[in-house]
Amino acid sequence: MLQRVWGTQKFHGASRDCLVNDEKTSSHETSAGRTSSKQPVLVIHGGAGTMSKEGSTPEMREKYREALRSALRAGHAVLEKGGEAMDAAVAAVTYMEDCPLFNAGKGAVFNVAGKNELETSLMLSKPPSTHRDIPKSRRGLTITLITRLKNPAKAVRAIYLSPEAAPHASLSGSEAEDIATSLGQEAVDPSYYFTERRWREHRRGLGLPELPLPPGQGDGDVSLDMMPTGTVGAVCLDSHGCIASVTSTGGKTNKLVGRIGDTPTFAAGFWAEEWEEQGWRRKWKRLMGRSVKRSMGISGTGDGDYFLRLSTASTVAHRMKYGHESLEKAAKAAVEELRVNGGIGGIIAVDGKGNVAMPLNCSGMYRGQWIDGVPKVAIFDDDPLE
Repeated sequence: MLQRVWGTQKFHGASRDCLVNDEKTSSHETSAGRTSSKQPVLVIHGGAGTMSKEGSTPEMREKYREALRSALRAGHAVLEKGGEAMDAAVAAVTYMEDCPLFNAGKGAVFNVAGKNELETSLMLSKPPSTHRDIPKSRRGLTITLITRLKNPAKAVRAIYLSPEAAPHASLSGSEAEDIATSLGQEAVDPSYYFTERRWREHRRGLGLPELPLPPGQGDGDVSLDMMPTGTVGAVCLDSHGCIASVTSTGGKTNKLVGRIGDTPTFAAGFWAEEWEEQGWRRKWKRLMGRSVKRSMGISGTGDGDYFLRLSTASTVAHRMKYGHESLEKAAKAAVEELRVNGGIGGIIAVDGKGNVAMPLNCSGMYRGQWIDGVPKVAIFDDDPLE
């Protein structure tokens, strides 16, 4: 069992401690990405777990780093044109869904029956500025048990923006797929998700021979798998003050058929919210001419069953909302709660002031942030963003 939460990161050559009190801004938050309210912020993750430097090569690590950089570039390209947080987050996640290195989309893991069942979610702190017709109460949408959509992240966005087609908060299986395809989303044959390394991992985990491969399958690349399970996600704050969280996954290797994880479960693996301060804090901020609104967005990765049991994502929001904690303090406490209860993982989170938190309680988490005009990424717990 790991004995602590890693919360110290190095940014721009300086080591910063993550622990802060109440509503103060930590030095980690300042150097890691504190921005003005009008400057967009984009952070991503590609999974967390017990990866090790000893179990990888510099070449392998660089492939993951470049993939993370490319995902950040995809999201930033949207923001650069004045785009919405939702669209930037979807663009970043879509890139990772298309990249077979990650456990989402093309690189998704197999369940115990040798099938892929994908999950994804979208949540916003407030409706996107370009879609004012979306009710504020809609908040977000999730889809799960997906077996034939090329990009679940694009699909969940399309359904979220079409309340007349699906007024619900969560959908699953063929009905979700049919609605998505009716809205123009691309359908694929289930074989599209196949990658040789995930298949070998699936068979090995069941104690079965890795070969032969299914007929017509095989990409010859089995050397890049550094982490057997995980999730991809993005959290973005746009120039309009909206925070969007998008998360996508193939779930856990050899999960039971029909298992539903934290990724499509509100409050567990993701959350986004905007609220107004109350009581004396509200009066004081108004007296000082400051906004009484606070907001945040979060995406988690790791052992989803523990995120589910502990409502990890909404715990961060509630510690901020009712305990008046900073983003960093709340995020670190939630990840520590995971560790104490036996769950490994990490989260990425952004608040309405542009503060960023990326705590983890394991040896590594693929992560990155767009900082000062360039994508900066890290893998292991002691890696700086660079």
